[in-house]
Amino acid sequence: MRTNLDFSPLFRSSIGFERMLNALETASRAETVDNWPPYDIVKTGDDEYRIAMAVAGFSREELAITQEQNMLIVSGQKTDSEDVQYLHRGIAARFQRQFELADHVKVVDAGLVNGLLTIGLKHEMPEQLKPRQIEIATVQARPKAEPKPIEAGKHAA
Repeated sequence: MRTNLDFSPLFRSSIGFERMLNALETASRAETVDNWPPYDIVKTGDDEYRIAMAVAGFSREELAITQEQNMLIVSGQKTDSEDVQYLHRGIAARFQRQFELADHVKVVDAGLVNGLLTIGLKHEMPEQLKPRQIEIATVQARPKAEPKPIEAGKHAA
């Protein structure tokens, strides 16, 4: 039994969290029938991650890794030879796997060794978004204003 969650109350009371709430809503609706190719996501440091994906049978030329804004797309397409007649085809000839990335996560490297595709990711916070120390300056006291003398001859009514 699957329960669909309603995130609309959160949309009404939060500002700036639309992307996260949309991701939660999408994840709650997602079907998990597509489980090939198998993969691992590992946190290797404070701001570093690695995706390891088993892509046995695919060569480097048949794989593509694309990063579009906050989406990482890994795809593979085998080149078919026209002169082969299959009686049964159970080995995948193509795939596409998508990973949603947080803001400022960049792909730093990728490698293919023994059928294992490894993609290195790093969360690189821009300098303007990093916390910074604000120096407190010493402020000299202002001289007190001298009271102005009341002019003689002018009286209040």
